[in-house]
This record gives sequence, structure tokens and C-alpha cells, in this order.
Amino acid sequence: MSNEKRTYRLKKRAEDMADTRRRITEAAVELHGTVGPAHTTISAVAERAGVQRHTVYRHFPTEADLFAACSSHYVEANPYPDPAPWRAVEDPHERLAMALDELFAYFELTEQMWTRVYRDMDMPVVQSAMQSMATYYDDVVTVLARGRRRRRTLAAALRHGTSFATWRSLVHEGGLSRAQGVELISALVEAAGPPAG
Repeated sequence: MSNEKRTYRLKKRAEDMADTRRRITEAAVELHGTVGPAHTTISAVAERAGVQRHTVYRHFPTEADLFAACSSHYVEANPYPDPAPWRAVEDPHERLAMALDELFAYFELTEQMWTRVYRDMDMPVVQSAMQSMATYYDDVVTVLARGRRRRRTLAAALRHGTSFATWRSLVHEGGLSRAQGVELISALVEAAGPPAG
């Protein structure tokens, strides 16, 4: 066999493996968003991806490997709102309103997935994958606290006000509009940590 044919076959095999891995990942993401991580079985992932169970295990030997791939794939397709533009806003009121509006819009788009992920938060693989979100929220709190009096309650109010659970409670379950939710949380944060004099 010529080197050219061997190279072609190796390239084709690598492409096929990447395609299979992508289909498995996408199948798992769909299941996580519909039935939730706790009810997603390897058999269901394999069936949805059009492969055998052993193929899933070949690409993802552990549940943690599969969940990590799913998380990366989902966040890449649905990235968290970028705090960088918020940093450029000097006025703490405007910065907070801008951030809350973008976060609440993000929750509106991704509600189905996050509802199921948070419901299954007691799973170790979910907890591990959510570490990236904890890091993200550390940054959000730092950005939004700038220019405010540092009270002990400020960080707690910011974490509470920018969370998916709070958005769901106010807007989805409470029937508030996004703008009303932003206004209410802004008032909470202002009370917890007013702008520095």
C-alpha cells in the first residue's frame, strides 16, 4: 500500500472517529436537556447516536468523561454572558442592570437544560462539571461589586441575584418580566451594597 493511500485511510479513520464522538456527545447533550443527567443511560445515548454501547465506552470510558465532553460542547454552543463589557461600565447601577439583563436573557434561552442539571446536582459528575460555573460566578461577583461599599451582604446578594434559581423563581415561576426581575434584583443589591461615596 502506498504512503498516500495509507495517509488517506488514517485521515478517513480519524474523521470517522471524530464524527462518532461528536454524535455521541450531541446525543448525550440532548438527553441531558430533556430527561436530565440522572436519567440519561449509556444505552439511550448509544441508541440516539446510532452506535453500540461498547462504542460509547470506547470514546468515553467513564460517565465523568462523557459528562465533561457534554458540558464543554453545551457551553461552547451556549456561552455564558461575557463579563468583559461590564467591566468597561463605570457606573455601578448601569453595570448591574446590563449584567442582569444579559444573564436573565441567557437563562431564558437555556432554561430547559439548567432546570434538569440543577435538579440532578447531587450527582458527583454534575458537581464536578459545575466547577467552571462557580469560577465564572466568582468573576461576575468581583466585576459587579466594584465601586460599591463592601458589606458582608453584598457578595451574597450578588450571588443570589445573578443565579439561575433566582431568575427562575422571579420570572418563570413568579410571572415577572425580565425588566421587572432586573429592577427587583437591582434594588436588593443596592440595599446590600450601595455605591461608594
